Amino acid sequence: MKRSVYAASAFASVMLLFAAGSPATAQSGPSPQEQMACRSDAGKFCAEHIGKPPQMNACLRDNKAKLSDSCRKVVESRGG
Repeated sequence: MKRSVYAASAFASVMLLFAAGSPATAQSGPSPQEQMACRSDAGKFCAEHIGKPPQMNACLRDNKAKLSDSCRKVVESRGG
């Protein structure tokens, strides 16, 4: 149960991740594929920022070298 709550929280944070970016980014929002690409990395490297989109976005940018290739591409495509 605890793991599913954590996974849901990580997923929700990834969904909101890029909403704090530029207005154009906020309008389009991350696609389901982008959300899934960063879900694991968000939980692994930035769990303390779950529920805080600006901090999560900054954390993923700061950890870009450690991210999976798919998540790194998403972060870069979103200006990170």
